[in-house]
Amino acid sequence: MASRSLNRVILIGNLTRDPELKYTPNGTAVCTFGVATNRSWTTQDGQIKEDTQFHRIVAWQKLAELTGKLLTKGRKVYLEGRITYRSFVGKDGQQRTIAEIVMDDFIVFGDGKRPIPGEAVANGTAPVAPSQPSTEEVAPAVAPAESKQDETVNPEDIPF
Repeated sequence: MASRSLNRVILIGNLTRDPELKYTPNGTAVCTFGVATNRSWTTQDGQIKEDTQFHRIVAWQKLAELTGKLLTKGRKVYLEGRITYRSFVGKDGQQRTIAEIVMDDFIVFGDGKRPIPGEAVANGTAPVAPSQPSTEEVAPAVAPAESKQDETVNPEDIPF
């Protein structure tokens, strides 16, 4: 019996460049872009350290076309895929190996400041998360007349 294995990558990060959509000679869409992920930690002596990792992402077929339409540099994205390794000969004649993430699915996060391109996709195939409203756009929890009468909040009245 063959043993099972898993090759799964999940990232949340920001696009480092606009996606580049191309087509293979037989007409298959392929889109490449970069995503940066950050982490920070505090050392034993109290210094805050940061580390950024850069990932090369590849999408194929319909997903590549959607990626080319919906994603832009700086946009935060959640993506799922699998890691692959590819070897090639560089311009300098040296053998090189690179790691890529072949994307299977993605969700675009809105920042509340700018619209997500193609947000109203009619066929529903784009897994796009709605933009979060900014604090100015959030409606008050109580009617304006009520809020002027009683501005103090009892912590026991909060339902959570």
